[in-house]
Amino acid sequence: MKVEDLFNQKNIVELSFFNFRNAITAAYYANEDFEILKVNDNFLHFFPVLGNVSNAYFPDVLEQLGVPGVQIDTWITGIREDGSVRIPEIHISDNGNSRVYALMSARTKDPSFSYLNGIQGQFVDRTEEWALRHEREELLEQKIRDREIIEEKSSQLEHLATRLAKYLSPQIYESIFAGKQDGSTRTKRKNLTIFFSDIEHFTDLSDTLEPERLTSVINSYLSEMSAIAIQCGGTIDKFIGDAVMVFFGDPESDGEEEDALKAVEMALLMQQRVGELQNHWKKLGVPKQMRVRMGITSGFCTVGNFGSEKRLDYTVLGGPVNLASRLEGLAEPGCVLISESTCNLISEHVACEPVGEINPKGFARPVEVFKVLEFRSAEHRDRMLRRRLSRSGSHVEVNVIDSSNIRAAIEELRRIQQDFERQLDS
Repeated sequence: MKVEDLFNQKNIVELSFFNFRNAITAAYYANEDFEILKVNDNFLHFFPVLGNVSNAYFPDVLEQLGVPGVQIDTWITGIREDGSVRIPEIHISDNGNSRVYALMSARTKDPSFSYLNGIQGQFVDRTEEWALRHEREELLEQKIRDREIIEEKSSQLEHLATRLAKYLSPQIYESIFAGKQDGSTRTKRKNLTIFFSDIEHFTDLSDTLEPERLTSVINSYLSEMSAIAIQCGGTIDKFIGDAVMVFFGDPESDGEEEDALKAVEMALLMQQRVGELQNHWKKLGVPKQMRVRMGITSGFCTVGNFGSEKRLDYTVLGGPVNLASRLEGLAEPGCVLISESTCNLISEHVACEPVGEINPKGFARPVEVFKVLEFRSAEHRDRMLRRRLSRSGSHVEVNVIDSSNIRAAIEELRRIQQDFERQLDS
């Protein structure tokens, strides 16, 4: 007689299933032929659509619940070949309500009771867990999308800022993006040094040259003058055709004397650069030398944002602005004229030649005018030398025509070096 014959089969099955009666999962027990022998109360609660499942074929039950055929095949294969199977995600709908379950099943073995050799398993309701995970994944995806949008907007803003930088003096651009400029129409009184310049007979030149060549000439000229102005710390106010207006002392100032010295240094560097560019412009069709007149003065001006609510211009107003423009108009081509106020600030460092008095329109008294000759101090002469874009060595002289493309010039020098090295090797 076998041991199992001494016990009631139904009672033994009930005892073996005892731990699953009050489980929060939907538990079942099936025989080796996949026929359901026992389910707990939660099984019926989870799947009321099934009704009585006693002796039902478990794969058929899964099919009735709407489990995809692929997952049913996975369950059968897992039990038969591996003795256990875990399907982590099964979507089951009941009256429009979709829930997510994990199904875990395994063969049971008992040497004493053959009727306990079967399949035991349970459905675990993972709906809330799955919803939270799905929500987390959606949040992560949204975060990625948001990051991509932010990166795209940042790229657009950077591109816009780069374009905007071309329309503003670097100091004004930096103050706007640093939050120092709020776009209001506030102004202030400051002692500034004002610079004006224009090209002699530029109107005749513009009537002579073709539009494309004229554009190349004026753009190269303004690019070079702008580079020098920025290098010397000037704030570029505006371009009016070929005319350039620059001021020193706002938004940053190194003191009235140093501001005036920087303005004069800039003017002399500009005159030097104009001389260096003559051959370049001649190749573009300029029939004769281009010469530039310049005027500089110092005095109290009103500086800030002027304009309307729709458009503002950061500029300077006042008598010194008008006087600098008058001095530029009176200057001989290739010369720099300064007022007495500027001369008083820089006379210790700059050699100036008296020109005489003028009576500018709109001024109550005559103004004494001086012509800038050169810097007296070796310090300033050395500083000007260091700022020039021409370089001379023992064997080579380099003259960068267009400073807006220094990197291209460096690459060109590298190519020349490589050509020389190849010639030496051969």
